[in-house]
Amino acid sequence: MPKAERLAFWTDMVCSTYVQLDCDTAAGAHTIAGTIGSATLAMLQLSQVTSTAQVVRRSAARIARDSEDFFLVSIQTRGEGRLEQDGRIARLTPGDFALYDSTRPYALHFDAPFQQFVLRLPGPTLRHALRDSQSLTASTVSGRRGAGHLMIGMIRSLAADIHTLAPESASAVAESVTQILVAGLAGLPAAQGTPVSQGAAYHREQIKAVVRARLCEPGLSVAAIATELRLATSSLHRAWKGEGGTIAEYIWAQRLDAARRDLCSPSQRARSISSIAFNWGFNDAAHFSRAFRARFGCAPRELRDLV
Repeated sequence: MPKAERLAFWTDMVCSTYVQLDCDTAAGAHTIAGTIGSATLAMLQLSQVTSTAQVVRRSAARIARDSEDFFLVSIQTRGEGRLEQDGRIARLTPGDFALYDSTRPYALHFDAPFQQFVLRLPGPTLRHALRDSQSLTASTVSGRRGAGHLMIGMIRSLAADIHTLAPESASAVAESVTQILVAGLAGLPAAQGTPVSQGAAYHREQIKAVVRARLCEPGLSVAAIATELRLATSSLHRAWKGEGGTIAEYIWAQRLDAARRDLCSPSQRARSISSIAFNWGFNDAAHFSRAFRARFGCAPRELRDLV
């Protein structure tokens, strides 16, 4: 196969696995040779790429044509790499990982053969869990200690066993991976926010407790929470400041997460999607479907078909 055709074939394979990208040979390299294997776990995709040197770019032109909204996490297992996004450069050696966002340009540089695991998650899902996610991209997280070390161990185990996981475990495992990822990113300097007062922290926990207890009620709102806690709505909003989204958005996110868990549960297969949605406080099936797609990157029925 001629060089140009081999490069085009590799680029097509990378695009079909991740997002629309441009691939090119690195300086001094004549072609790209490699393999990609991938598997899906609920809304999370895990792949392993092994390849010779190359440069991968997600340009503004590509983004304009293909508005895919994903976060990707490169977990280096062999060789070295550099990730550039948002004016920062993350240098990755085996055991390190870094986050990048498909809605903004980025570049990956590999000057020699390498291997990575790559996680791909729906953008809205992680954006809700992270405060100011743009400040956390292209920042190296070490896999040698703390949550980063747990993340590397979990990914290695998941890669070995992903095809043998029972369907009822898939959603819970995917959620655990996401939580460990968030914990690892929370250790970055840019993630350290303003300390929260004891009073604000107490009220936040009260708000979350009310949401958990009344999540199924369609009438749950900020005003309803304020009434139950005997606080002014302005006090609730002040206590909540810095959580990365409004209280109303938190309620919606919790409802969507609960509905997603039911959709992934074999014990709930006999229930209709509308029944599950209404059980978690939604009162409009079409609106639920739109909100679900916006948060998880797929329609409720598409997710149910995956598990």
